[in-house]
Amino acid sequence: MHMIKEKCIKVAIIEDFKLTRVGLRCALNANDDIDVVTEAENAASGIAEIEKTKPDVVLMDLGLPGMNGIEAIISLRKLSKTMKIIVLTSHDREEEVLAALSSGANAYCLKDIDPEKLASVIRDVNNGVCWLDPLVAGYALRSLPKIENPALVGENAAHHTQVPLTERECEVLKHLVEGKSNTEIAKELIVSVHTAKAHVCSILQKMSVNDRVQAAVKAVREGMV
Repeated sequence: MHMIKEKCIKVAIIEDFKLTRVGLRCALNANDDIDVVTEAENAASGIAEIEKTKPDVVLMDLGLPGMNGIEAIISLRKLSKTMKIIVLTSHDREEEVLAALSSGANAYCLKDIDPEKLASVIRDVNNGVCWLDPLVAGYALRSLPKIENPALVGENAAHHTQVPLTERECEVLKHLVEGKSNTEIAKELIVSVHTAKAHVCSILQKMSVNDRVQAAVKAVREGMV
């Protein structure tokens, strides 16, 4: 019987390759604050396990036998609006990225991600952050609706919605656009993780956005970085 660690982020893994599941479980359970509570080789059994174990975060492959990962995400969203879903896959085609995000995924990671980085992404996503692998983030940016009169919007933005970021916040924003976590930003700027998180929160508030992805999109679109 699996003994659940106390006060940990409970994680479920849905992945059809056993060796990958074992590797993920071992790598993630090496963290004191992460606990893999269940795993499954297909979506149907995975959803059944998730209903029983109620994890905080689900790692979801897309290329699953039977019900695919996109269909599984849609089914999980019917079960819970608050459960965090991280796509972890080798699939990097634009249509799959956009389908996963529009179906309710909170993050999209490619399988070559470093184990420590994956653990960091799990923590951030569990805290409400959206995260995209830098290699696929461009798809989300290109899918945004086009502005009919960019010049007019830019003019209005310059006069009415210019974001008053400090020099330090501008530095943090650049790292945020690159997809770095609070921990990575803290290392880059030689500050504490708490300070990096405070800067990110301030940036989101000043930019009037809800999460890091929206901040990154707005920063790129308005030429802030």
